[in-house]
Amino acid sequence: MMGNNDQQAYDRGTSLFSPDGRIYQVEYAREAVSRGAPSVGVRTTDGVVFVAMSRPSSSLMEAESIEKLHKLDDHVGTASAGHVADARQLIDLARRQSQGNRLRYGEPVGVETLTKFVTDHIQENTQRGGTRPYGAALLIGGIDDGEPRLFAADPSGTPNEWKATVIGGGRQDIQGHLEDEWRDDLSLAEGIELAVAALAAHDDEFEPADLAVATVTEADGFRTVPVEEVETAFEAAGLDADDEADADDEADGDAGADE
Repeated sequence: MMGNNDQQAYDRGTSLFSPDGRIYQVEYAREAVSRGAPSVGVRTTDGVVFVAMSRPSSSLMEAESIEKLHKLDDHVGTASAGHVADARQLIDLARRQSQGNRLRYGEPVGVETLTKFVTDHIQENTQRGGTRPYGAALLIGGIDDGEPRLFAADPSGTPNEWKATVIGGGRQDIQGHLEDEWRDDLSLAEGIELAVAALAAHDDEFEPADLAVATVTEADGFRTVPVEEVETAFEAAGLDADDEADADDEADGDAGADE
């Protein structure tokens, strides 16, 4: 009985290490992120690409109300996965820091500097009583001195820089595709195609309207990509062709069944 009570103490405490060096609440927060819809970030030669699955859970839900991609400043944006309310708090924090940096120093905040500010705040919630870890992860990407940079922040408060990565569900399949197909000479359009194809490696039953896509470049800053361009990337990734082939196979099968 005493052993069970000790285990529950480590399980419920947000700032307690278990005897094997784990913080269970952080692991539970990571699990919450892994159950969310995936968001992909890709660094290209021209800028950073964000592609997020934003499929409505009901036909009665307005798709525009699902916000997975956010502008933090003219030169930096973010994608989220996990608990939406937790992510919103972190996004508001990052926006205030970006605005404060411009007011205080008269220049845009660095992408790495902003990421570490946010992750420092996330980490505080893993060692302070009366709080819980954020059940959300962020991809933060933008332009630093003309160079595209992409970072990921997880519920432990660890910042890592990436060439391409994913947060949310289906990580193993999506990250595997990114590792196989990413190149250091990707154009912005090719980066969108890669992100769309990577999402399809996990779940190919989605349409262009189910995706939210944004880019961050030095010339245009943060830009939301219209659905027409998403459809072009969708076709370039070969998804329409596969769907048509599947539809033809199903039609042939139905015809054979009728005969």
